[in-house]
Order: sequence, then C-alpha cells, then structure tokens
Amino acid sequence: MSGPLRGVLVADFSRILAGPYATMLLADLGADVVKVEAPGGDDTRGWRPPVRDDVATYYLAVNRNKRSLVLDLTDPGDLTLAHRLADRADVLIQNFRPGALRRFGLDHGTVTARNARLVYASISGFGDAGGADLPGYDLMVQAAAGLMSLTGDADGPPYKAGVAVFDVIAGLHAAVGILAALRHREETGRGQHVTVDLLSSALSGLVNHASAYVAGAAAPHRMGNAHPSIVPYEPLPTADGELVVIAGNDGQFRTLCGVLGVPELAGDARFRG
Repeated sequence: MSGPLRGVLVADFSRILAGPYATMLLADLGADVVKVEAPGGDDTRGWRPPVRDDVATYYLAVNRNKRSLVLDLTDPGDLTLAHRLADRADVLIQNFRPGALRRFGLDHGTVTARNARLVYASISGFGDAGGADLPGYDLMVQAAAGLMSLTGDADGPPYKAGVAVFDVIAGLHAAVGILAALRHREETGRGQHVTVDLLSSALSGLVNHASAYVAGAAAPHRMGNAHPSIVPYEPLPTADGELVVIAGNDGQFRTLCGVLGVPELAGDARFRG
C-alpha cells in the first residue's frame, strides 16, 4: 500500500463496526492493518443477508485493505503471538469492554510498558466509569443520547437512524485521535492512549440539537423532515412526487420566491427571521 501511513503497522483487535471502520480508514491511508479475529470470526461475518461470494456485505463494508490473523487469546501459543504483534505495532486498537484485555496482558498499561512508542486506542460504549459494563451497541446509544427522540414524525413513535451513525462517528473520532497521537510521537518519541466512547461521539454528533439544549435551554423534538431553524428545508409534496426544497439563507429564499412566481413573499413580514 502507498499513502501517508505507509510503514505504520496497526494491530487491530476490534470487531463489529466502530473499530473496524477506524482501521479501514488507516488502511486506506496506507497503513499495514493486521485484523485479529477469534476462531469464530468477527460477529459481522454472520450478519447476513446480503452476501457477496458467501461473505456478509456488512463485514465487507469496513474490512477492506486488511490482513487477517486468527488468534485464540485463551491459547498460550496464540496469546504469545498476540503479544509479539502488539510489541511490534505502531498502533493497537481494541473495543473490548473496559478492562477486559487485562487478563490477557493486552491492556494499555501492560503493552505500553514494553512498547512505549505504541499509540493505543480504546473504543467503548459508555466510557470506563459508570457505564463501563454496558455493551456498546449503536442502537443503545441512539436511544440514550436522544437521537431516536429526534427521528420520525412529530406525532409518531421514535425511530433509529437507518445506519449505525454513532458507530461511524466514533470510528472517525478514533482515526483522528490516532493520527494526532502519531504526530505527537513524531515530536516526543512516545505514544499516547486514545480513548473514544460512543456516547461522547453521539453528543458531539448531535451538534445543533445538543447546543440548543445546553446553550439555549430548548429541548429538541421530532419534527419529521422539517428543520428546527430553517424554513423551507424539507421535502414538499408536488403533483408527481416529493421535491426537496432548501432555502438556507435570505438570498436563496428570494430566489426561490422568484422561481415560484411569488416574489412579493420575500418581503412579507410573516417570513422575516
């Protein structure tokens, strides 16, 4: 592989989505990613249908450009190989529950005592404090963070997003943190511990809705396809189907009114911000 991360060895002990998404991005940038799987394989190998050549497309979505290594960490010989990989690696990423790798000697403190240059990235669902024992599934975080209360018709039930968005955002955050830690290592010679959790990534990903509550004391709610701050910014019914209409500022609204043949609406007091 060519790219800015060429020569960087990544020991990928993660599975499902957030961790593999992060390491896929590193692989796309040229890193040599060794994906370590248990004998049963990454869970997403069994998340089917659909499939391509008898491999789940969910697995294929986030595991390109990687090498695969099967290790049973309960087997002493395989565990020795895992330690050797961690000792050679520039980056190690894992998304086990906090503390779960300590019994294998693959936790941050143990590994970096032998490999001080290692960038060690940990992804969890809810951090390593009060929520440490909770499994980190995206649907749980969509519910806990409030995204489901924002998704769906105003008078309907809450809905999850169609994609595991907070897993993806957490993966992006992990990749950014790893890149920053590699930059730090260039200057200091020492690695860092990058910690990411889905809930924090979710609160970051809620952006304007989060700030509306924190800074504006406004509790967001479901609005269907409407926007809480901009009108029009939604699909609207027409004679032959839905048409997405967006007017992100006053100039665009004036243009829209002109296209619709009602330029006088642009100056109507009812529509002034």
